[in-house]
Amino acid sequence: MRIFKITQNSVHESDQLPKADPGDGFLWMAFARREFELLQQDIQTTLSNICNSQIVDLHITDILNNQLPSHYDFTSDYDILVFRRLASGQTETSLSEPGSILRSPSNKGGPPVLRRIDTSPVAFVVMGCVLLTVHPTDCSVRDSFATKLLNSAASAASSHRLPQSPSDLMLRVVSQMVDGYLNLRRELTRQLDHWQSELLNPRTRFKDWSALLDARLSLHLLDEISEDQRSAVQEWTDSLESFAKEAQSSPLELELLKVRSRDLVEHIERVAHHVRRLEQSAETAVQMHFSAQSNRTNEIMRTLTVLTAVFLPLNLITGFFGMNFETFPYIHYEQGLFWTILFMVLISLGSVIFFWRKKFLGG
Repeated sequence: MRIFKITQNSVHESDQLPKADPGDGFLWMAFARREFELLQQDIQTTLSNICNSQIVDLHITDILNNQLPSHYDFTSDYDILVFRRLASGQTETSLSEPGSILRSPSNKGGPPVLRRIDTSPVAFVVMGCVLLTVHPTDCSVRDSFATKLLNSAASAASSHRLPQSPSDLMLRVVSQMVDGYLNLRRELTRQLDHWQSELLNPRTRFKDWSALLDARLSLHLLDEISEDQRSAVQEWTDSLESFAKEAQSSPLELELLKVRSRDLVEHIERVAHHVRRLEQSAETAVQMHFSAQSNRTNEIMRTLTVLTAVFLPLNLITGFFGMNFETFPYIHYEQGLFWTILFMVLISLGSVIFFWRKKFLGG
């Protein structure tokens, strides 16, 4: 549990639930998912004291659901946004020991980059002067953004860059999550380029079919995740007008929120576009691999067919002179073997020249 009181020029952290209204600032209450499950009664009481409202039971269930896709919902008292972040594996905590990490083994094969394509939901509840977030236990996004927030508050030159509202803070945290997807693109591109070069190299035999299949499935999953994220943020953006009126936000603050929301949607669309392009590249590389394999097979069969055509008349000649008749022409002729061999060589050379001029041999 990490509690921050954020004002226009300062940030103060606490490890205790607040008991009063933050006054001229707002609160950021960040919890681990299991921690939120254990403390939900105390949290509901705190929200009731500060904002005169509580999170409904259906949204509590959504927040605690580790498989929930990205989506947006709202009530008359608050907005809730669920956004799936990248995770290096499903990590949770036991109910008896909130805060301790319990890792489940990953069965995903392939290169390490595929094991990074794992996601876990983060819930954002924007309620008056409070932003409540529920993260996986070892959420690096929460910790890194909290560090960045404290450093900005400590620096007089960057204190004006502090979030001005719970909505602004939520968009900044979500933007950092999307940056993680943008950074992942480079590793995926590098890995798929390596596979493509192996698939199209005629001198190597590609063996990583299982990893390539996992990569295609992971890219398809990323595409679905990006689409859910885009829809959720777009719905949030569409509701900004009514939300700003209820929160009595200034026109400038509303405009800044719209700008950040549009920028966030654009980043998500870039991720989705790149993922689709990688999917198409992987599919194209596989098709080109099998086309090249088919072409190599055809080349081999053509060569074998030409060799068969060259040796077929030679087999006919040797079969003809191998017949066991008592009286056979040229069988007792002294120069018979010489002329037969010469004739066979000429036939062979003639056949080879014929097939070579027809471009049945070589490239």
